Amino acid sequence: MDTQATGPDLLRQLPPPLPAERIVALNQPKGNLHTTRAYEWNGWTFDVPPGVFLPGATSRTIHERILDGRIETRGLRYGEWGIPCSSEAENLGKGAGLGVEAVAAGVRGAREIYAMDVHATSVATAARHYARLVGPRDGTAFLPAAGDLFDGLPPGTRLDVVTFNPPAVSRPVSEDPDVVRNTCVGSPLLARFFTQLAERELLAPDGVAYVIASNTADLRRIVQDAQDRGFTPRIDSVRDWRDGVLTFLFAFTHGGRA
Repeated sequence: MDTQATGPDLLRQLPPPLPAERIVALNQPKGNLHTTRAYEWNGWTFDVPPGVFLPGATSRTIHERILDGRIETRGLRYGEWGIPCSSEAENLGKGAGLGVEAVAAGVRGAREIYAMDVHATSVATAARHYARLVGPRDGTAFLPAAGDLFDGLPPGTRLDVVTFNPPAVSRPVSEDPDVVRNTCVGSPLLARFFTQLAERELLAPDGVAYVIASNTADLRRIVQDAQDRGFTPRIDSVRDWRDGVLTFLFAFTHGGRA
């Protein structure tokens, strides 16, 4: 796979969504979603309230890159937008609502950290974990915000780095509204994400938006929607789970910067 490809060349090499029955099978939620659980990563322990999903290996792809600087946040304005998403298939999970990315960015030394989520309980959970594991630091401001997409951002905010692990699964896997919110909203949410980034000029001139998604989603639609709104995509990394699932970490820039 040519990770330097852009435009039509990139779109052509992206795989179509997996068969519907395979997508549904991979994303069956665990039965303990509405219980209190715990999550451990990097020596840190996070309590997981009812309705907040556990991170999986896809989440850790982002966590690790923030902590080690492959997704650089040191001295930068970082926006973590996350519906905390996971599923029984570990490779399809995300846990922004726990505050793991925020904690990693705080330890790394981000200048501003905007922890955004549509789910107020997830925002409160992230704030509690950040206060306990990072706490006040000179030169770093933690700014949690509940709201739909970027509604919680103060006017005039410009972000240097954004990460988004969206609920982009292309097939409904449950009638539970928490599962739907966290797993299978689909590509239309990404179209709104890119529209708001562009129309509100939320991304700084040299800013990068990192989006992670697998072929349980409509990858071509997601990337095309971004391109239609003036974003230039590149593939940052690809992981083959050897079960038919390919997970892509995309880096999007705006205004012609590649």
